[in-house]
Amino acid sequence: MAAIVIDREKCIGCGACVDVCPFDALSMEGDVAVVNEKCTLCSACLDVCPVAAISLPEPVIQAGTPDLAAYQGVWVWVEQFRGQACGVSWEMVGEGRRLADRRGTALTACVLGHNVEPVTREAVAYGADRVFWADDPTLAVYRTTPYARVLVGLVRRYKPEIFLVGASMRGRCLASSIAAELYTGLTADCTGLAIDPDSGFLRQTRPAFGGNILATILCPNYRPQMATVRHRVFEPPAADPGRTGPVIAVPAELREDQIATRVLDFVVEHSEVNLADAKIIVSGGRGVGGPQGFGVIRELADALGAAVGASRAAVDAGWIPYDHQVGQTGRTVRPDLYIACGISGSIQHLAGMSTSRVIVAINKDPDAPLFKVADYGIVGDLFEIVPALTRQFRNRLKS
Repeated sequence: MAAIVIDREKCIGCGACVDVCPFDALSMEGDVAVVNEKCTLCSACLDVCPVAAISLPEPVIQAGTPDLAAYQGVWVWVEQFRGQACGVSWEMVGEGRRLADRRGTALTACVLGHNVEPVTREAVAYGADRVFWADDPTLAVYRTTPYARVLVGLVRRYKPEIFLVGASMRGRCLASSIAAELYTGLTADCTGLAIDPDSGFLRQTRPAFGGNILATILCPNYRPQMATVRHRVFEPPAADPGRTGPVIAVPAELREDQIATRVLDFVVEHSEVNLADAKIIVSGGRGVGGPQGFGVIRELADALGAAVGASRAAVDAGWIPYDHQVGQTGRTVRPDLYIACGISGSIQHLAGMSTSRVIVAINKDPDAPLFKVADYGIVGDLFEIVPALTRQFRNRLKS
């Protein structure tokens, strides 16, 4: 593991670096500071050393100044589980296709696993120009170390400009490991991606500060530009079975005895709430006034065969379980119809539902931000409007 370098001749033994290190990676041996294996190269000690006796190791300095022109192409990791591609992967391929076309470059999909050749053909059908395929028993189930080792090796060899990963639990773990190993930037949980028209850099947009602002992030000096994106943020493309492209087999990098972790079993968590796949969602917010207020929300949802969602404010108040939360800190959804009742429309909530096909907002405040993105808006008391809608839908659906 790389660590900082201490010039013993310059060190004056002041101990400032020891005091500032957040990882207990520094200690004093006599009048000289020494570093141990806990060092993460955070650089906090560099800023406090009064005699500039601390520096980063040479490989890190070199990694900080890559030849940007050598990096070309857009890559996507296609996540699969037991031979079935995860839905977010095709959303990433679709968005990767759009970005690659914008940059005038190729789209590459990376498929890792065991007996997953059908997924490689799907990747081409969904828009990839070529596929890197690592098929090995050591990759049969996801483990960060062997997966990251393969992908880091490929990135170092082929130098992609952009690398996209779905923001699943596996994707978040894998992307951060790859970014750390490559000394590049990573923007997590993006809600928007675009190519900057002036610089050509990847514009990565995500909510920040608890969802109160939208930050647009650039990575001008490091490559690849990496981002994770949540499920349902982008529309998946239509598959074209007639598309063709090369599938390039690549080896696994580690033997089983070189991998420290083992997957012993999978425990499937069952939930009655399935917001991600719901076609219709009826959500309640602070305006419902309490847990009893969700009664009218559930009645409308029952009439429509819909799922029940909620804003963060309602969940934080303890009115409804977290499984129902829609937003940046909850679920990202993309239903055909989203009915928001008593929800003002904070940025963090909009980040989770703004791509719904049709949005209906019901709020007594005519200036509620949600009305700006809604397709239809009703200003009034939700406890009068929602029951009236429920009665009308029940009557219409019966006939």
